Amino acid sequence: MKQSDDRISAYIAKSADFAQPILTRLRETVHTFCPEVEEGWKWSFPHFMYQGKILCSMASFKNHCAFGFWLQSEMNDPYGIFKRAEEGGMGSLGKITSLSDLPGNEQLGNTIMEAMALIEQGVKPRTRSPKTEAPALEVPVELQNLLDQHPDAKHAFEVFSPSHKKEYITWITDAKRAETKQRRLEQTLENLKERKSKEWKYGR
Repeated sequence: MKQSDDRISAYIAKSADFAQPILTRLRETVHTFCPEVEEGWKWSFPHFMYQGKILCSMASFKNHCAFGFWLQSEMNDPYGIFKRAEEGGMGSLGKITSLSDLPGNEQLGNTIMEAMALIEQGVKPRTRSPKTEAPALEVPVELQNLLDQHPDAKHAFEVFSPSHKKEYITWITDAKRAETKQRRLEQTLENLKERKSKEWKYGR
């Protein structure tokens, strides 16, 4: 495997038994369809770079894996393999719990090549127009300090929609007692490390 990163090999080896073949297959597929790919390490999980830009990434959690394209918002998804993260998961393919959850090799490979073509064209992830962008949310200092200490949770929080961020902020600031606030902060950190929204159990 060309241009590999030992940290990713170690990450796969330390992942749960169910996750190892999934991560290995994803890694091999990326390298097969993008021979020029360079592996990298960002926000505490594996990334794959193409021409200096993020092509895609993968991650392993307690009960599932995730795989996502950086330019998903600009991709056509002709095979319908992209799934919405309504259950609080992250990535483009939804929650992956076994090899059978992965798209066919050709489908995923062609999707990887589409993402490569977009990078070659200089396409960037879609952002909101400044005129319609929601006002910045005020993050409680206790939560901000916690996020600064845990980069992986911080990244998960930052990529959430404003509504998901607001759910956590409101839940924490509404706590009447210090013990309650601390308990909610700890639960928030645990959820964010698994890329879960506050209401993930209800599919919101």
